[in-house]
Amino acid sequence: MQVGKFVREYSLRSYECDSNGTLRIVALMNIFQDVADTHAQILGVGMENCLAKGLAWVGSNYHIKINRMPFWHEKITVTTWPAQEKKLGAVRDFCITDEQGNVIIVASSQWVLIDFVRKRPVALREHMPDYQVVEERALNTEFPKIDTAAREDIKKSFIVRYDDIDVNKHVNNAIYPLWATESVDNDFRLNHQPAEIEISFKKESLYGETIEVISQIDGMISLHCLNATDDGREVARVRINWRENQPA
Repeated sequence: MQVGKFVREYSLRSYECDSNGTLRIVALMNIFQDVADTHAQILGVGMENCLAKGLAWVGSNYHIKINRMPFWHEKITVTTWPAQEKKLGAVRDFCITDEQGNVIIVASSQWVLIDFVRKRPVALREHMPDYQVVEERALNTEFPKIDTAAREDIKKSFIVRYDDIDVNKHVNNAIYPLWATESVDNDFRLNHQPAEIEISFKKESLYGETIEVISQIDGMISLHCLNATDDGREVARVRINWRENQPA
């Protein structure tokens, strides 16, 4: 099956924007998940198709570059496509443009197909319909390793809420960068926005757990290690390159 790109337009609503009137990080991640799920359903590899076979897509990496965040009421166009196939998973890319056609955000994500019961990866071609990827990258990345924090400049804890949990019964991918961006100095956060975000998902985290975020801040770059306090397992690492807030 030949696969094309999937395109969807969004008009940003007030509750999707932060105190600066720009799109929230968690809302951006939710938009990525929305278009990806819709396109996957069209291709026959969506959540319902997978669950019926006892399978699930699990995110392993995100790499996002932000030229600027869109503003409240702004209309954006989001394009997504499967950009690369691997034995046990796939790469899906995203491109967001403004009303003038300017590229404002690009991203790439890496996903692994797992047996939901056994919690083990399975071969993609043995379980999914045959389709051709679009051999084009929105962001040329190989998802480089994110170093662990060498210092504990800031430590914050978050309790996993019911609303943080998705249909796979664990913390939704959108929550991890939210915790990371909340784990810097308050004044710094109020005056800066992420320009680049890299996320490496390690282990699932569950409702009611406490997640401790250890952060190392070096100028405009922050490293964040997210660990569950009950057993010390690492659930994610995040690296953020920051810039000062842009005027509306």
